Amino acid sequence: MVYTIVVHLRAKPDAESISKLHAKLLEASAIYSKDKETLSWFVMQSVHDKQDFTIVERYERESSQEYHLNNPYWKTFDPYVIPLLEREMDLRRFEELESEN
Repeated sequence: MVYTIVVHLRAKPDAESISKLHAKLLEASAIYSKDKETLSWFVMQSVHDKQDFTIVERYERESSQEYHLNNPYWKTFDPYVIPLLEREMDLRRFEELESEN
């Protein structure tokens, strides 16, 4: 069953914070998408509110996120991103539904 993490982030309203967060998320996606057992690591920005971003991380199984957490890049991500945010990240965990057919 595919294990999915969805993270909503809201950048501070200034153009510099939005731009920096945008660039960092693109960089992170390129790096994390290569982690073992990572099916996809998408980043998105709202078409209605440029401050709102979403990350969708898809892993083969829940334990697969260990490869992500052990990536050396992980230690640089939060210290860079958190100061750019207007509020805390909203992180939610899911298991994708599978058809029983």
